[in-house]
Amino acid sequence: MKIVVLDDYQDVAGEFADWDSLGAEVHTVTRHVTGEKDLKDLLYDAPIIIAMRERTPFTRSLLASLPQLKLLVSTGKANASIDLDAARDHGIVVCGTESPASSTPELAWGLILSVLRSIPTENQAMRDGGWQSTVGTDLAGHRLGIIGLGRLGGRMARIGQAFDMDVVAWSQNLDPADAESLGVQAVSKEELFSTSDVLTIHYKLSDRSCGIVGAAELDLMKNTAVLINTSRGPLVDTDALIDALEAGSIGGAGIDVYDTEPVPADHPLRTAPRTVLTPHLGYVTRDTYSVFYSQAVENVAAWMAGQPIRVLT
Repeated sequence: MKIVVLDDYQDVAGEFADWDSLGAEVHTVTRHVTGEKDLKDLLYDAPIIIAMRERTPFTRSLLASLPQLKLLVSTGKANASIDLDAARDHGIVVCGTESPASSTPELAWGLILSVLRSIPTENQAMRDGGWQSTVGTDLAGHRLGIIGLGRLGGRMARIGQAFDMDVVAWSQNLDPADAESLGVQAVSKEELFSTSDVLTIHYKLSDRSCGIVGAAELDLMKNTAVLINTSRGPLVDTDALIDALEAGSIGGAGIDVYDTEPVPADHPLRTAPRTVLTPHLGYVTRDTYSVFYSQAVENVAAWMAGQPIRVLT
């Protein structure tokens, strides 16, 4: 039986799970696959596919073109890039995996510190023979604004409190009592954007939340405040963000997620000032990959035994 593991950019899937235990023919794809024709050519004869998060869209038309496909395993508990209704219509079982909550908040704090203390700039200056040229911004005594106080946002809040920050939060359905239980003050969207020194996004992407940070919200920000997005690219109006950075109306940005991934080589965000950019590394850690790939193998084994587990609905 053939298994195709998609989007294994670092060519490491084999290190994190016992694929040999499945007794299958495992093919890993280490490049980004673009377009349905490319995907069809790679996947047309594969009854089992392993997808890495939302890197590859599985649309109704693509699923219809893969008659051999019986099991689609996505890393993570949900995957908005998979048309689950179409999968059911074609008799394809879709399974997921657990997803540790620590890796993305840790990266978010790395971005926060990198932007506020100009770490990439000063690192490059050192390598070029120079010395200090920037003045950093403290965290202690400043305000952390969290957009979305769920599983990841709650972790961000606890870490912010450890840095002695004043932590506030907003979301469309945030219960002030839930925020208070975490030692966080629930505020209006306007107050969040106008008073926070660091704004970090931890929000689920949907039709309602797309563009939830746009020109109006960016205009409210202090000219020293920074925006961090490790959630989903389309939550932020990228054009408005670039305009704000180029105008100097916000202090900077740390970005890990983008409207189109991989980001085109000539995208203006790549040269935007006062930014630290990472290539969607939020979940790319050894611990997370150990969970993703080992549970993917478990899912395949369970399906082969006629008892699929972690089925997504």
